This record gives sequence, C-alpha cells and structure tokens, in this order.
Amino acid sequence: MHNILHRAQANIGYWVGSSVVHMGDHNVPNAHFFLDKYTQVYRITNPICNTLGKIPELMKKPSLKKFVETEYGSEEGLMVEILGDFFRHGFDGSGADNFFDAGSCIDGRLTSAWEWCNNLEKKKYFPVFLLTGFWSFDGEFN
Repeated sequence: MHNILHRAQANIGYWVGSSVVHMGDHNVPNAHFFLDKYTQVYRITNPICNTLGKIPELMKKPSLKKFVETEYGSEEGLMVEILGDFFRHGFDGSGADNFFDAGSCIDGRLTSAWEWCNNLEKKKYFPVFLLTGFWSFDGEFN
C-alpha cells in the first residue's frame, strides 16, 4: 500500500492532506467498516447534485435570478462557488481528531466531506440549498 501511495504522490507532484492509509487500525478495523465508507458517498453527493440540478429552475424566478446574479454573477458562478468549495474543503483532511487520523484513504476523505456537510449551514450559499428543497444529508430531499 505504501508503494502505491508513493507512486501516486510522485505522479501528481502535489499532495493534499495526510499520506496515512488506514486499514486494520482503530479508524478502519475491518473490511465491513471499509465497505460501509463507500455507502456514505451517495448520501453526501446526492443532495449536492440535486441542488445543482435545480438551480436552473431558480433562475426562472425573477427575484431569485436577481439574487443569484447579484451574489454570484451568474448561474454558472453559483455552481462554481458550490463545487469549488466542496472540492477545496471536502477532501482536505479536515474533520479528523488529528492529522494522522485524517489519512489519505476513503476514511480520511469522508471525514473531510462530512465535515463540509456539517458546516454547510454556515456557507454563503446555504439558502440556495434550502430554496432547492434540501432538508438534510440524512433525510429526504424534496
């Protein structure tokens, strides 16, 4: 695993976050935990995709179109703001108790992604999520 990670780091030239891979430790003690981590991806990304997909509907309402254009410049600007923030902070190793626990494996990335989700209500664009029917990452999306 160390050799694979080292080759990946060498190929991309720049690495964000910890280079620890957790398998068989207190973070990912067995294969069941590892597989469960992958089931979380849909719960995180589906509400984001739903919000992005419903932004064009918001733009059909003059007052909401004005809001989006005033705050973000355009529909595309709003989408870039949301996606840029998610990809900048959703995989950076944040949310772990320490840098070692952040890891570079799925566990570390999901910890960061859940941390991003946990902070969504503090984001400038959170009202857009609400306007498109977002309820929560654990509940239904209308």
